[in-house]
Amino acid sequence: MAKAKVAFVCTDCGTEHSQWQGQCVSCKEWNTLSQINLGSSSSPATKADFRKQGYAGTKSNVQNLSDIDLESLPRFGSTIGELDRVLGGGLVPGSAVLIGGNPGAGKSTLLLQVMCMLAASGKEALYVTGEESLQQVGMRAKRLNLPEQNLKMLAETNVEQICNAAQEHKPALLVVDSIQVMHSSDVASAPGSVSQVRECAAYLIQYAKQTNTVLFLVGHVTKDGNLAGPKVLEHMIDCFIMLEGGSDSKYRILRGQKNRFGAVNELGVFAMTERGLIEVKNPSAIFLARTEEDTPGSIVVVLWEGTRPLLVEIQALVDGSQLGNPRRVAVGLDQNRLAMLLAVLHRHGGLYMADQDVYVNVVGGVKVTETSADLALLLAIVSSFKDQSLPKDLVVFGEVGLAGEIRPVPGGQERLQEAAKHGFTRAIVPKANMPKAKIPGLTVVPVSKIDQALEAI
Repeated sequence: MAKAKVAFVCTDCGTEHSQWQGQCVSCKEWNTLSQINLGSSSSPATKADFRKQGYAGTKSNVQNLSDIDLESLPRFGSTIGELDRVLGGGLVPGSAVLIGGNPGAGKSTLLLQVMCMLAASGKEALYVTGEESLQQVGMRAKRLNLPEQNLKMLAETNVEQICNAAQEHKPALLVVDSIQVMHSSDVASAPGSVSQVRECAAYLIQYAKQTNTVLFLVGHVTKDGNLAGPKVLEHMIDCFIMLEGGSDSKYRILRGQKNRFGAVNELGVFAMTERGLIEVKNPSAIFLARTEEDTPGSIVVVLWEGTRPLLVEIQALVDGSQLGNPRRVAVGLDQNRLAMLLAVLHRHGGLYMADQDVYVNVVGGVKVTETSADLALLLAIVSSFKDQSLPKDLVVFGEVGLAGEIRPVPGGQERLQEAAKHGFTRAIVPKANMPKAKIPGLTVVPVSKIDQALEAI
């Protein structure tokens, strides 16, 4: 009997080591190495042992880049436009897509909708469930009134059995729900461990690459909102998307965090209804549900999410602090950036807020990750501090530097056109983002310093 090979893999960065050691040589983290069993090197390859054949199959040929035929494996739609947008234009044959999210966000519901609709349109689809029984999935499909006739179902947690079943039915789409409950016979550890998740994912991805099958993997998240399990899982797959939102909100945001076939940080918005997840065609209209009366501290910013602009309302509340250490609370924004912008406002804007509590919030549960919201955030804080309402037809964007300068942001023309489309008549933008041609119905005020922006409002 051949001796089984073992390796030690870092759970943070995925670096392999030949022997155990306290510190990873790549990421320098301590106590992150975990042992995995690579199986026997001399064991014969079986019919479904895809790990011993390589991504291309039993034989791969060297080709010129110009000779590769791209038309042989065209993209196809998922029947849900917002999902296609996040994926970069549709499903790519042979791709592996990992979808994560909090419990109850709607991961299984979204994938079940996609699989049922594609199966009804004539695509071969196989849905593998390892956490629910077939009856539970059937009840969900019945409740959502989905077409159930042509979708193949399988309740299995062994990856070898899953690949054997897939090899028999040859599906164009394969969903595995979820990767944390899968196990392989070659790995001795329990399901959900680092070694099991890594090996099972590699086994399924290998099958998908060789057979040009679209693979969907469902992954759990930790309390911090990060993907549970080894970080190397994010490196192995082609696309990683997160479904954000919980039971307290009607809307779900699908955000792309890694995509080899399209734009990163693309955004899709869904509404959770009794008929499942319904795509929202115009998300800006949702996030702009403002009150009728003028409110100090409220302003609209144009964000750039993936390949499209998005209008979002930012609210700020400045109140006198009763404590020696005033609070700085940011929901949907970076708290460290808020503290930095308050320091810039004090140094270059002349407003002292060291004795004030500052609360900022992004309406609709959107998480702002780009710097184009800096200027809008500062103006909202100034509006609340002076108790002066800003015009409801005003839109603002721009990055604020530490010297008090207003820096340009990408996609300025498209942002202004989106604002004009939603009825905004006035915009405060960086001087470098001033459009060359006049936009009908929109007055653009260019600024280069914080004091100019404060005078413009």
